[in-house]
Amino acid sequence: MKQYTSFEEIDRDLKILKLQAQIDKEEIKLTIEEVKDSLSPLRIVGNTIGAIMQKAIVLKAVAKMFGIKRV
Repeated sequence: MKQYTSFEEIDRDLKILKLQAQIDKEEIKLTIEEVKDSLSPLRIVGNTIGAIMQKAIVLKAVAKMFGIKRV
């Protein structure tokens, strides 16, 4: 435990703690906004379509490399 020798030291540390708490609150707000954005319906649909297209392209490339024909 830290021992203080003056009220100025206590005040300084209290100010630092208050600022750290404000920074933590702002980081939480930013994280919440990022989560909201990543869970938006438009983002989910876009990610799903992108994943499907990527898999289709990979499958087409693999099929072409190995000479596999669609039936």
